[in-house]
Amino acid sequence: MVDMASWSVTATQFLNRVHSRLAARAGSATAFVSQPEPRTTGQLARGRQLCAGNLMFAGYLAEGKGAMIWDIELEDRAWQEEIHAFRWLDDLAALGDAEARKLAQDWLMGWIARYGRGSGPGWLPELAGRRLIRWIHHALFLLRGMSAEDSAAFYRALAAQTRFLAKRRGAALPGLPRFEALTGLIYAALSLEGMRAYLDPARQALDLECSRQIDVAGGLPTRNPEELLEVFTLLTWARAALEEADLEPGGAHLNAITRIAPTLRALRHADGGLARFHGGGRGAEGRLDQALAASGVRRRPVEGLAMGCARLAGGRSTVIVDAAPPPQGRASAGAHASTLAFELTSGRRPLIVSCGAGSVFGEEWRRAARATPSHSTLCLDGTSSARLGERKRIGGIERELIVEGPREVPVELAQDAAGWRFEAAHDGYKRSHGLTHARKLELSLDGRTLEGEDMLFALDAKDRKTFDKRLDRGGLEGFRYEIRFHLHPDVDAELDMAGAAVSLGLRSGEIWVFRPEPGVKMAVEDSVYLENGRLRPRGAQQVVLSGRVMEYATRIRWSLAKAQDTAIAIRDLGQDEPDVTL
Repeated sequence: MVDMASWSVTATQFLNRVHSRLAARAGSATAFVSQPEPRTTGQLARGRQLCAGNLMFAGYLAEGKGAMIWDIELEDRAWQEEIHAFRWLDDLAALGDAEARKLAQDWLMGWIARYGRGSGPGWLPELAGRRLIRWIHHALFLLRGMSAEDSAAFYRALAAQTRFLAKRRGAALPGLPRFEALTGLIYAALSLEGMRAYLDPARQALDLECSRQIDVAGGLPTRNPEELLEVFTLLTWARAALEEADLEPGGAHLNAITRIAPTLRALRHADGGLARFHGGGRGAEGRLDQALAASGVRRRPVEGLAMGCARLAGGRSTVIVDAAPPPQGRASAGAHASTLAFELTSGRRPLIVSCGAGSVFGEEWRRAARATPSHSTLCLDGTSSARLGERKRIGGIERELIVEGPREVPVELAQDAAGWRFEAAHDGYKRSHGLTHARKLELSLDGRTLEGEDMLFALDAKDRKTFDKRLDRGGLEGFRYEIRFHLHPDVDAELDMAGAAVSLGLRSGEIWVFRPEPGVKMAVEDSVYLENGRLRPRGAQQVVLSGRVMEYATRIRWSLAKAQDTAIAIRDLGQDEPDVTL
């Protein structure tokens, strides 16, 4: 029997190769008719590292000053994606000196010589879109001092990729990849001589994609906050490029920007970073503020849930909770089993976190990061609240989709004179254990106290029967629960009060004290913090509450509060030095 998914992927790859070669043989653009203002920003420190020969991409480090990046043989898809997307060009342009320009020009011409005729792993619609945006943004940086021959080759490569995108933009996966392809095509159609015919179809396709992918609440099907930020950024760039050419963006395009902005504000912690759920990170430093400012949308954060997340804010503290079922279908390819997990940030300092997305550290880390124990929530009997299916190819990459997990997640979110109260439950363990997990969080108005309560209970006779069978299977010893509170690597945790509390010290000087109710076993264990831009996971700690479930109802109370001698407001002036090699 023919595997239709595999056949579709093979057909897509074949058509990409055909159209990339045809595009490379067509005529060349000869000049820019306009050039959008550069909006991609890089890191000065990373630019210096690249010039020094420290080439770090996708969790790998290659060393060699003056090395040609395309000569490095590394059979890793994430590495290939990063270097072919040309995001490193932002970092070299941020440095901007003669050495950085020479390296950028060498790598650019190296790519054109090797792959400019339509071959290689970079000829995917989304990668071509990312590449075009950066080539156009930094064209003046690249063209300065370039020979006439190299300049002509540069224009030919721009034209080839534009024609390729015009034919293959629809082959990009829905969501961020397609937004990248369409934004790149709009940029090229506006900027390059002879490419204007591709503009209207690209504008119409972008409008359609906004209608399909951005829901009425300004969210994406993947529920990934960082991906939403990337889409939002692309939409603001496309709008600005169109308006600079005295063209009006489509209605769905503008409406999408208006809807996304307040959602992103609701997903932002007190330190300016995004909640790290469903494969997303905090977002590049300053990217969120920059995108929100560029959008011009001043609407306040949405009330209630934002893309399935609840936000509680008091004083200098924010709590963001994953309060919805995980994504379904193809949108779950990067989703996590994180229902009812929360993160807590105090001022500029994250305190309680999720482990993050481990994709840059390899397949094992990526899979482990998706499991419930990698989040700050309750885990029952060592299993996740959502289960992954068999591996299948999604957009040419093997992924596991979520095939079973929470379906019902009732939520109550209220604010009164005392602060915020959040109550929710999920049925992710109902089928396997007959138990529903409920979580209650109360954040005081001044943000100095977070009180929590986790409950497990069998709701009806059917659930009790499932519970009894599971209990009998384990020899009536009950089954283990663990409630994990993962800590940011900069948090120092120490058992205190003869093991009855844990003191949590932040680099700002704040001290928080974690206390469970009496009778609950508590331990401080090792954890990890997974973030892009590092060669290996960062060591961290976690507070773990544990016990055994023996009854139809189990309740565990805990609290997290600033120490009494911690000032109401701390002057947090400590600077975090960027470290791009660790």
